[in-house]
Amino acid sequence: MLLFTMPDFSNPAILISLVTLTFLEIVLGIDNIIFISILANKLPKEQQAKARNLGLTLALIMRIGLLFTITWMMKLKDPVVTVPFLDDPTNPGTNLAISWKDVILIVGGIFLLIKSTTEIHNKLERSEKPASVSGTSSFTAVIVQILLIDAVFSVDSILTAVGLVDNIVIMIIAVIISMLVMLIFAGPISRFINKHPSLQVLALAFLIAIGIILIANGFHQEFNKGYIYTALAFALFVEMINIRMRRNKENVELNNSSIKE
Repeated sequence: MLLFTMPDFSNPAILISLVTLTFLEIVLGIDNIIFISILANKLPKEQQAKARNLGLTLALIMRIGLLFTITWMMKLKDPVVTVPFLDDPTNPGTNLAISWKDVILIVGGIFLLIKSTTEIHNKLERSEKPASVSGTSSFTAVIVQILLIDAVFSVDSILTAVGLVDNIVIMIIAVIISMLVMLIFAGPISRFINKHPSLQVLALAFLIAIGIILIANGFHQEFNKGYIYTALAFALFVEMINIRMRRNKENVELNNSSIKE
């Protein structure tokens, strides 16, 4: 049973659950920071910080709002349709039952795949056509996309959090702390990624992998995100060595101009 009462922070178990959930939210937020960094980079420099901060602030409000509808969100795990020609890998011998949570994960994963693949193409293929989007509409498009993908990650992380703690107040505190950490580090991470074109492509490749995992999870294929984070950490380590080795060489210039969304 989920509680709305103020937790007793003098209890070590409560503190451990808060720290654990906060750490989980921060780790899951890595996806968001990378996605926000790539999107914000499409805007003029004077608007990039504003887009990151506004996107994360609205995302925080949305996550807290979703926490107050946690009872309704739990129903998202109830099956709504059965796929007769697919077996459920989590329950052998039965047909695959798709819930609204699964639908959200599948749609979100497809969105990440399409968006990341398109971004890689647009950054490597320089268009001869001038940008046809005004700064205001482009800024709005970036904020909308940040909120859309955060909604997908929010459903996944909140339903995961329910399995760790049973107090809504702890969940809200963990979400606030994790979002504050993201607000603090989103700028430096964004500037670092944008400074090195190879890291932009690596980040987009990471988002493609996350998209595939979301789709797989939507079809009840269990896959540990830790493998992806480990692979990303190793690839990042190798790329940092490459960056250091070619420090005195000129970077490849990617196409970061605004395009029609």
